[in-house]
Amino acid sequence: MSTNSAIEWTETTWNPTTGCSKISAGCLNCYAEKMSKRLKAMGQPRYVNGFDLTLHYDLIEKPLSWKKPRVIFVNSMSDLFHEDIPLTFIEQLFDVMCRSKKHIFQILTKRSKRLRELAHRLPWADNIWVGVTLENNESLYRLDDLRTVPAKIKFLSMEPLLEQVSVTDLEGIQWVIVGGESGPGARPIKPSWVRHIRDDCLETETPFFFKQWGGFNKKKNGRLLDNATWSQMPQTSNQFAMNSE
Repeated sequence: MSTNSAIEWTETTWNPTTGCSKISAGCLNCYAEKMSKRLKAMGQPRYVNGFDLTLHYDLIEKPLSWKKPRVIFVNSMSDLFHEDIPLTFIEQLFDVMCRSKKHIFQILTKRSKRLRELAHRLPWADNIWVGVTLENNESLYRLDDLRTVPAKIKFLSMEPLLEQVSVTDLEGIQWVIVGGESGPGARPIKPSWVRHIRDDCLETETPFFFKQWGGFNKKKNGRLLDNATWSQMPQTSNQFAMNSE
């Protein structure tokens, strides 16, 4: 699906905030932190603060200038529900997303408790998807928080998947993404963990997207699972398609 983004399950990114702070096991080898430090060293002005949380007010209305419809990952270099992002700033972003009906916006957070606290104060237009990261069993509480959000499309990103996680109850969840950690020091992922989740998705007819095996050389390891590329996406009907190679 990706066009100008290297992330397989989206088309482009929109980063009105950059920087974050680590809160759970999945944050250990954060790709956004490494990239932020690299961009700072290169003199990129938006990363003058490195990985410290930074609000870019001039980017709030950026999606309104994009004429062609896009699938947009919101804050790939941050977390929209970080505790230090003011509610007023989040509200401005939601206003823009609601006004940009032709685009689909994908919000992903590890801070599900704040998401839950603020969800009913925000306008969840149908083009605003929201997901939480589930990297291990300790993070399963985020699924319960996600269920309370009145968004039409709710999804799970199980990347980096660090252990076998049982999510047999996928009621109210429209999409599941799974992936292994990549880069130096990447923690291993077992095929049995991935198959377990895929089979749960098949059982419940929940679209399943396998992003990557990861590892030090993620391109070499690829994203084939049992000789197929799993790239299912949420749709408005009960039908979904599996792309295979």
